[in-house]
Order: sequence, then C-alpha cells, then structure tokens
Amino acid sequence: MKSAKSASARIWGLRFHMLFYVLSNLAQVIVWWVYDPSHFFWPLWSIVFWGVGLAFHFWGVHSPHKSRTEY
Repeated sequence: MKSAKSASARIWGLRFHMLFYVLSNLAQVIVWWVYDPSHFFWPLWSIVFWGVGLAFHFWGVHSPHKSRTEY
C-alpha cells in the first residue's frame, strides 16, 4: 500500500502546477500577440480549460481529506 503524500509535497506540486500554468499561458499569449493579434484570442482555450484543472488541483490540495474509514 502506498503512503499518502505529505502536505508539503502536495503544496509544492500545486506550486509547480501554477508556475507552469502561468509560464505556458504567458508564452502562448506572446506568440499570439507577435504573430496574429488581429484574429481570435486562441490562448483563451488553454487559459480557461487548464485553469479548470488547476482549480481542481487547488481544491484537492486545500480541502480537508477524509479517511477511508469515515465512509
């Protein structure tokens, strides 16, 4: 049986997720701005849907965890 990750490991994982979210989406916005600013803002899709995943990650890290014996 695997042991649960420590709270600090979960928080560091969330921090890395947020860092890559910001850097990747910033890079996409820069590419859009340099090559095609007059057309549809296509980085929106990555920002929104990856943001949803990031929100679930944040919720999973900061929500109170239930033990399997509580069911």
